[in-house]
Amino acid sequence: MVLIWTQFGVKHKNVKCKVRVIHGEEGWTSEEVREEPEVSSPPSSPECVDYYSVLGVSSDSNEEEIRRAYKRLALRYHPDKNPDADAEDKFKQIAQAYDVLTDPEKRSVYDQQGLTKGGVTPAGNKSDSSHSSSKADAHSWRMFFNFEVDSDDDLFNPFLRNPLPHLSRHRGGPKPTGVAEVHEILVSLEDILMGVTKRVKLTRLRQTDKHALRPEERVFDVEVKKGWKEGTRITFPKEGHQVLGHAPNDLAFVIKEKKHAHFRRDGSHIVYTATITLREALCGCTVNVPTLDGQMKPLPCSDVIKPGSLRRLIGEGLPRAKNPAQRGDLLVEFQVVFPDRIPPSSKEIIKHSLGQC
Repeated sequence: MVLIWTQFGVKHKNVKCKVRVIHGEEGWTSEEVREEPEVSSPPSSPECVDYYSVLGVSSDSNEEEIRRAYKRLALRYHPDKNPDADAEDKFKQIAQAYDVLTDPEKRSVYDQQGLTKGGVTPAGNKSDSSHSSSKADAHSWRMFFNFEVDSDDDLFNPFLRNPLPHLSRHRGGPKPTGVAEVHEILVSLEDILMGVTKRVKLTRLRQTDKHALRPEERVFDVEVKKGWKEGTRITFPKEGHQVLGHAPNDLAFVIKEKKHAHFRRDGSHIVYTATITLREALCGCTVNVPTLDGQMKPLPCSDVIKPGSLRRLIGEGLPRAKNPAQRGDLLVEFQVVFPDRIPPSSKEIIKHSLGQC
């Protein structure tokens, strides 16, 4: 006859099995104690996180409201701005809430089925951390680069009009690499005449280890050479934003010309509008024309000047991009101002004089 009974350990961590064998005729017994492998406790259910509460928005908030709430909280709890011990965990949870609620598909699943059923990883679970942190870090960098808490106005670089156009949200997060970050840099016609080097201070996120991005400042010397045209691009390879697990993007600056008070550009030529009276247009005059280098050039006009006609000052324009030693011309375009009225006595004189023309 065989008798078997078990003895359970604390919290089911181990199970002991005792076996007694009784031999009838001989009348002796034997015992054997066997220890079975440890049985682990069932895993606890993941905690459901209310992402709307995390960002402090209502469940019917639109993407713009969610974006502004995220920017405000991310700036408050960013580890480089907040010394609290739990700031980094709060920042990650805020970033993940933003990641879910700004993705239409994830948000729909979250709203309909709840976090634990929808397959969206709660904060603290690292199974989807690389994707969420990549998107969140990229958006955080946009803020550190040029956004205030509640404004899209440029904060750090007043001459940069279009920061990070490639970081607009795409399904699956921002484009991680291979796309240059293009920014405009404003220059004057005087800068293009003489050539100039603009010093630009930027803050971008750079990868410090396998799972972290940190803001890093750098000053770039952007050289604008004589005669360069609007739209010319200056590229700094691998100096742009970095996404976790990817090489940094290229950083590019594109020349944008400032509007000038006196001149407008026409290739390597510049155009100046001179305003003269009807008498000066008919009888001749000398016009003092300003130049880009601050001089005044006299331009005598003895012939009749028609409205819109052009005169030319040779070599007073901009350097030619391919041959900076040569310069274009300064074109003077005339605008004739007609009087509102003419006295009767003057009309007779004009009629007599023009009748012979």
